[in-house]
Amino acid sequence: MAPMAASFDTFFCETRAGKHVPRAFFMDLEPTVIDGIRTGKYRSLFHPEQLVSGKEDAANNYARGHYSMGSEIIDLVLERIRKLAKPCGGLQGFLIFRSFGGGTGSGFTSLLMEQLSKHYGRKTKLEFCVYPAPRISTAVVEPYNSILTTHSTLEHSDCTFMVDNEAVYDICHHQLGIERPSYTSINRLVGQAVSSITASLRFEGPLNVDLIEFQTNLVPYPRIHFPMTAFAPFVSAEKAYHKAFSVSDITTACFEFSNQLVKCDPRLGQYMACCLLYRGDVVPKDVNAAIAAMKSKHSIQFVDWCPTGFKVGINNHPPTMMPGGHLAKVQRAVCMLSNTTAVVDAWARLDHKFDLMYAKKAFLHWYIREGMEEGEFSEAREDLAALERDYEEVGQSLRSDSKNEY
Repeated sequence: MAPMAASFDTFFCETRAGKHVPRAFFMDLEPTVIDGIRTGKYRSLFHPEQLVSGKEDAANNYARGHYSMGSEIIDLVLERIRKLAKPCGGLQGFLIFRSFGGGTGSGFTSLLMEQLSKHYGRKTKLEFCVYPAPRISTAVVEPYNSILTTHSTLEHSDCTFMVDNEAVYDICHHQLGIERPSYTSINRLVGQAVSSITASLRFEGPLNVDLIEFQTNLVPYPRIHFPMTAFAPFVSAEKAYHKAFSVSDITTACFEFSNQLVKCDPRLGQYMACCLLYRGDVVPKDVNAAIAAMKSKHSIQFVDWCPTGFKVGINNHPPTMMPGGHLAKVQRAVCMLSNTTAVVDAWARLDHKFDLMYAKKAFLHWYIREGMEEGEFSEAREDLAALERDYEEVGQSLRSDSKNEY
């Protein structure tokens, strides 16, 4: 029980009364969402100081989140985070959940990450980001917000795991048979992937992966830190009794476009690194056989300068499902984090949308009146163009590099 308790303490802090409080902090510039937690089903789980909200939202405006509204609340947020971090025996880092498209998610989070770098030095910062989907959009100015926040957090984030609403929506609709997926359905599905990533921090296992290992194995260069997330199996509660999933089946499924949590086709690029996190009834022998089978497939291409390619984590605890949820309880599951050059397509798509609006200087006045300068837009766009070039360069083979040298 002692090792189990020690693992449990990673994400929970025990009070003198014996209650376990999550080491979590929720923040929004407008009160509606946070009020939903304060009055909701899990209100007794969180300490009131861990729930902070402002009085006025960022109105889908990066500049409001980063400058005008964000600057008013940043000191309070940092103080509450300091109180959460203080009791930690060995603080490894921060897991940050946010969206790229909103004003708070883009603007305030970039301000917060700058401050975390300043106050906590080189502590690891891993992000889980809701990336703007190709067709489903919740705000017209998403491309502006996304490119501004990517530029300002590029040097502060160690690893950014991307998911998008459209990809997750399609999984809910096509694979789980949910007619009208709600945000609850989408969140639970993303929660399964996040749970697999943090399982090795929470439970003992034969091959555990900690926070720093993720970035060491997934990030070949500091700027190339945007792995795609995939998960398998996605099986509905109705179909669970008719299907059996072997280690080989779920490994193969992770490389399929339909199991990716971001709309980006990995077949169009090359893998630089791949992290496979298994949970449940899994033994290393089966994993090795599954990986060997994947390596023999021509559709899965690795860059020639990274021949090993795979990092594996195995945890014996199978995933837990929400009672009454759409996902079935399974014996084994895998979450794949893959750094691939294919993700450059997602950036190119976003950059193109940014260019269309910026060419007409559309919606720019909303940002400038909140304290931004127009130069910040062109600077951010140039940085993203450089990021696209970085991805293209790492995808080049060693042979072409050696030809250029002679």
